[in-house]
Amino acid sequence: MSSRKAKSSPTVGRTKSVTTRISSRSIWERPTVRLEASGLSVRYGAVDALRAVSVTIAPGQITAVIGANGAGKSTLLNCFAGLMPVTSGQILLDGRDISATPAEERVGLGVTLSPEGRRLFPDMTVHENLTVGAYGRGRSGRQTIARDLDRIYALFGGLARRRSSLARMLSGGEQQMCAIGRALMAEPKILLLDEPTLGLAPVVVNDLARIIRDIHASGVTVALVEQNSRLALSLADTGYVFETGQVVLSGSAQSLLENPAVHEAYLGG
Repeated sequence: MSSRKAKSSPTVGRTKSVTTRISSRSIWERPTVRLEASGLSVRYGAVDALRAVSVTIAPGQITAVIGANGAGKSTLLNCFAGLMPVTSGQILLDGRDISATPAEERVGLGVTLSPEGRRLFPDMTVHENLTVGAYGRGRSGRQTIARDLDRIYALFGGLARRRSSLARMLSGGEQQMCAIGRALMAEPKILLLDEPTLGLAPVVVNDLARIIRDIHASGVTVALVEQNSRLALSLADTGYVFETGQVVLSGSAQSLLENPAVHEAYLGG
């Protein structure tokens, strides 16, 4: 799809610009897989958070999920990651039902979440937070952790300079880079990004957009939940629009950008 310059969300708090560089070759050279929600429903007491939702995260693509707060977008990613029980329906990874597979096993299968709010360990250093992402890789994995840390520092040059800093001392943008880097340390086939630009200054949002493109170009499939709908669709190949726990529109990202109803509701009229 053609490249488009994305608009940024307003500044919230004090942030710093984050620069990055990336090799054009695949970073981890892992095969791509297909992740699907099929007729997925999730209920909290009397509240239906998701209602018979079907979504496909196609191999090698960026898939955007947009919608208002409370529409069920983050619930979908948490279900994909195994952090939330499914009431009915299935979650399929290359056709295999993983609906009951524990979250830690899904990470081993290549499904990794970078959560909303970053959720770093505030009193651990950047280096320690990144290393946590490699937990559970096993003996053979541990032998490559140092190599992968170097790759993360190459991706996020700003983190390399802050590797000994406590996470709580980082700017919002640096914390987001650390959270994404931690997820990448798990060697994902599919990276689930939940509201990565929330609360960041426009210059940092632009940096993040470039980084997401670079991660995707390195061979990682991306599912992107984002309040900044214009940005999300400008990055994505395909998109889904959620309202009150349901998919109300889906299609190519370009078609959604050009859809008058989407434009009026989510792109500023």
